[in-house]
Amino acid sequence: MKNFLTLITIAFMLIIGNANAEMRYGVSVAYTTVDADGSETEGGEKTNSSVSNEVIIPSIFIEAAMNDKFSVGLDYIPFDADVSDKTKKRTDTETSVTGTATTTSTSRTQKAQASLEDHITLYANYMLTETFYLKGGLAQVSVITEDSLETGSKYGDKDIHGYLYGFGITDGNSRLELAYTDYEDFSLTSSVARTGVTTNNKIEADFDTISLKYSYAF
Repeated sequence: MKNFLTLITIAFMLIIGNANAEMRYGVSVAYTTVDADGSETEGGEKTNSSVSNEVIIPSIFIEAAMNDKFSVGLDYIPFDADVSDKTKKRTDTETSVTGTATTTSTSRTQKAQASLEDHITLYANYMLTETFYLKGGLAQVSVITEDSLETGSKYGDKDIHGYLYGFGITDGNSRLELAYTDYEDFSLTSSVARTGVTTNNKIEADFDTISLKYSYAF
């Protein structure tokens, strides 16, 4: 994440460094829906699932107006958001162990959740009229797994990228915009395989967000 933050900060500084830009900063609050689709593969068994959540997300931004129509900015969310509105829970019962003839009834409870942290967006606004603008950007966020698996498996974390598309209206200082962010597909492999299975478990997922955001620029 640090490398990406450095790169986009440098890109932002290079952009505004080559123009007589007017600098502004501000705060935002967004009503955001998070939708995720994914699957978990365990020894050839594949389970699909879809989750969603609705959250209120504040952010801060800094922006450079290149001219009357075009501006670029950095938006940072200092808080995390859960991908699902509740922790996913499943109880598995193991009835046999590979290599033995003994019948077992071992139960294991699996709990899983994921959160999004350190979300940053490099964006550009283009004014079509005095009040209406289009918005596009490149985002990165850290996907943090928060699992409690009695099998001993552990999934790591991952930084993923996304593309933002949106539009909004402004009176100069206040803004109201609607934006869609489509994040790349990603996969995570567990650190430990399930008992009797040689291949480690694997999660594949993708998600997107839709946000209605109000911002005020100083």
